Amino acid sequence: MKRKREVDKESEMMSATSELCKLAKFKAVDQAASHIPTKPFLSLCNWILQFLDKVGPTMTVLRQDIHQNIQRLESMYESDPSVYSNVVEILKKETNEGNARKLTSCSRAFLWLTRTLDFTVALLQKSKEEPRLSMEQAVEDAYNLTLKPWHGWISSAAFKIALKLVPDTETFANLLMAKDEKNDTLVEEIDSFILMLSPFLEDIHSILRLYRLDRLKSA
Repeated sequence: MKRKREVDKESEMMSATSELCKLAKFKAVDQAASHIPTKPFLSLCNWILQFLDKVGPTMTVLRQDIHQNIQRLESMYESDPSVYSNVVEILKKETNEGNARKLTSCSRAFLWLTRTLDFTVALLQKSKEEPRLSMEQAVEDAYNLTLKPWHGWISSAAFKIALKLVPDTETFANLLMAKDEKNDTLVEEIDSFILMLSPFLEDIHSILRLYRLDRLKSA
C-alpha cells in the first residue's frame, strides 16, 4: 500500500521529469562524442504516449506513429544492447550502410520521436504562458510550430479535422496534476521539465544536422 500512496502523489509531470533525469547526465561535450542512451530515451518517449492519450483522440494518428517508431528503435536495441545502447551508434550504422534516409529506418524513427518531443515542449510552454488560451488553439499552435512543416497535406488535413476532439484546458491540467495538487505546483513542474528537456533537444538536433537527417519530411 505504501507504493500505491507514493504513485498517487506523483503527477504526470513529475513522472516525466524522473524519466528525463536519466538522460541529463549524458550531456554531450561535442557532437563526435555524443551519447544518447537508447533505453532512457525510449522510456521518455513512452511517457509521451501517455501524455498524448490525455490530449485526446486528436492525437491518435500521431500516437500510432510514435508507437511504431519506438518499436523500430527497440528492435534495433534488442538485437545487440551492448552496441546499440547509444542511439548515435544506430545513426552511424544506418548512415554507413546508406539506409538512414529510408522510410522504415531507425534513424527516421529517431527523427520523428524527437519532433514529437519538440511538439510536447511547445504545447506545455504554450499552455503555461497563455493559460486563458483554449486547449484546441494551444495544440494547433504547437502543431503548426513543430510538426506541420514536416507533414504532407494528408497528415495536416487529418490533424485539422481531429482537432475538435481535444479536452478543455481545465480538464487537461487536471489530468496532469496529482491528487490535491495546486495549479502553481503544476506550473513549476512544467518549468522544470522544459528546462531539462530543451538543451537535450538542442543536442539531438545538432546530431540530426550532422547526419543530414534534420530536413526530412514525411512521405
